[in-house]
Amino acid sequence: MASSRQDTNTDNMKMRAQLKGEFVEVKVLMSHPMETGRRKDDFDRLVPAHFVQLLTATLNGKTVLEAQWGTGISKNPYLTFRLKGAKLGDVVEVTWHDNLGDTATQHIAVTQG
Repeated sequence: MASSRQDTNTDNMKMRAQLKGEFVEVKVLMSHPMETGRRKDDFDRLVPAHFVQLLTATLNGKTVLEAQWGTGISKNPYLTFRLKGAKLGDVVEVTWHDNLGDTATQHIAVTQG
């Protein structure tokens, strides 16, 4: 049975949100195995699938990005995106949900780039 937990460990996701001109550049590095379910271990057994299915980003609570991911995304995904209309001090939050029911959320305030 999959666990359902909220993980706020800062080691799980590293984020940066920097104001550069009229855009905020957000960079996110996630720690996740992203197993496809097709790889075999050293004993020739299939490693169970374990991957991020849904990623959501918000700016001050309003959804600005939603992505449905699958097994084609590599281990420890890195995501960069730009937002228009954000100001210094605004809060960017990123949340992912995986196929085993685990969830991680991280937030950061926008800084000057």
